[in-house]
Amino acid sequence: MDRKIKARLTWVNLYLQTEDAGYVCRKCGISRPTLRKWHHRYLDEGLEGLNDQSKKPRSSPNQKLTQDRIKLILTLREKRNLGARRIQTELIRLHDCSLSLASIHKALTRQQAQPIKKLRRKKKFKRYSRPIPGDRIQMDTCKIAPGIYQYTAVDDCSRWRVLEIYKRRTANNTLHFLDLLLEQFPFPIHPVPGFALISHISFNTL
Repeated sequence: MDRKIKARLTWVNLYLQTEDAGYVCRKCGISRPTLRKWHHRYLDEGLEGLNDQSKKPRSSPNQKLTQDRIKLILTLREKRNLGARRIQTELIRLHDCSLSLASIHKALTRQQAQPIKKLRRKKKFKRYSRPIPGDRIQMDTCKIAPGIYQYTAVDDCSRWRVLEIYKRRTANNTLHFLDLLLEQFPFPIHPVPGFALISHISFNTL
């Protein structure tokens, strides 16, 4: 008989003889919970109950990650580019399989699964333009350096551009530039009936 089992049997027999738990604990140098545990096991299972029981957990997360389930997880990642939470949902919906997020992450990490591919949607840019050349002109002024100012005019349809440099940004220079662009544009600037020609030129001062 194993030495541990002999000692436990001695504790139990002494308690059965004396029915004094305090005396047995003091004499044998054990605690009351220890004596109570082995006494109950001996009464329930006899001598076999005095053996050490396995401390292995009855349910282990590793037991849930079978090869078939790992294969399903990897397939959902590779074929459908799903994250762990979406994989968890699809396993329940399609395969009646419930796994924790930790288990799914563990399977993906151990199998060195590829990360999710982030798909970037191409933005559709709508180019602003007017239907007729000369319908609207955009005009900007910009200070390039001390004593150097650039005047720019761009047609919103053809993108025809006129540039001119002035030493100052004044009303007279602006009127001069308006005359210049009227001369250099290869098409007429269309006025709106009842409004002056300048009403079709937008000014953005930088």
